[in-house]
Amino acid sequence: MKKVNIALVRLIQFVVFVVFTFVVIVYFAAMVFIPLDALVMISKLLGVVGINTFIGALIGLPIVGYLGKMVYQTPGLVGMVMETGMDLIKTGKDKVEAFNKIAESVK
Repeated sequence: MKKVNIALVRLIQFVVFVVFTFVVIVYFAAMVFIPLDALVMISKLLGVVGINTFIGALIGLPIVGYLGKMVYQTPGLVGMVMETGMDLIKTGKDKVEAFNKIAESVK
């Protein structure tokens, strides 16, 4: 029965690990997709005005670059975003390691 309990603890530990890994990947991927989405929206907006999508993307690229520069120059914003991501990583690591103590107590 102890082996079944240890197997269940390890299974739940693996599920928690996968969930936290997924959340961290989604969090940092969103930081990449936000500027890409802004570029697509600007090119579509310029397409409504009558400008070709390719030309709209070429016009939108410096606009998105400038917006990225404004975000980068905002004091503490990039640090806070990175710190939040690192907190997600630390929390996931702590929760996965907590299962090791539970598995040791079951043995």
